[in-house]
Amino acid sequence: MTHDIQARRSIVSGLGAAVAAFALVPGPAGAQTPATRFQPARHQEDAWLDTIAGKHRVFIDASTARGAGEAMLYANNLYVANKSGYSLPENDIVVVACLRHFATVFAFNDAIWAKYGKVLGMMVEFTDPKTRQAPSTNLLNSAEYGMALPNLGTTIDSVVKRGTRFAVCDMATHFFAGGIAAQAGGNADAVYKELVGNTIPNSHMVPAGVVAVNRAQEYGYTLLSTL
Repeated sequence: MTHDIQARRSIVSGLGAAVAAFALVPGPAGAQTPATRFQPARHQEDAWLDTIAGKHRVFIDASTARGAGEAMLYANNLYVANKSGYSLPENDIVVVACLRHFATVFAFNDAIWAKYGKVLGMMVEFTDPKTRQAPSTNLLNSAEYGMALPNLGTTIDSVVKRGTRFAVCDMATHFFAGGIAAQAGGNADAVYKELVGNTIPNSHMVPAGVVAVNRAQEYGYTLLSTL
């Protein structure tokens, strides 16, 4: 009996040593390390997002006519609140407003609205709240409408002066160029070039607004969406 107990103790002791030894033997490379943290790929087309100096980055996503107006208001509020609440100057706050989908029409200046305002207004169901007619200027750059528009009088030029940049959807620009050509006559490619040549200040054409929303977050921008 004593001999059997000693034998069993010897076996258990041997197994314990073997397990300990196995634990110390290095396994395949990477077997003991945690999973690699995801790192998004970088593309030259998105590099402009990383060239704007500042301490805080915000990306405002606007996809409707109403949302375009709110984007101007939100941009202004970001500068004002960071100044009053944190004593941060405007150049510490990086704001990029993305005008995509139906908000894209407000990325074009008065020359485009004077020429194509009737078609653009019809396509996004937007009219001048004073006249109830199609606008002949970019109303988001007018301070005369106050509460009648969702930007509450905050103009494009005013937020540009504070440092706001705009990402303009190229896919939507092609769409509106096609609609203008169909309704007003002309060549869609020629209208597209005209639109691109008449964007509001601080604009950057992006392949698609939805892609820009993704890329901006990969570059450390927080996302703020309008209605």
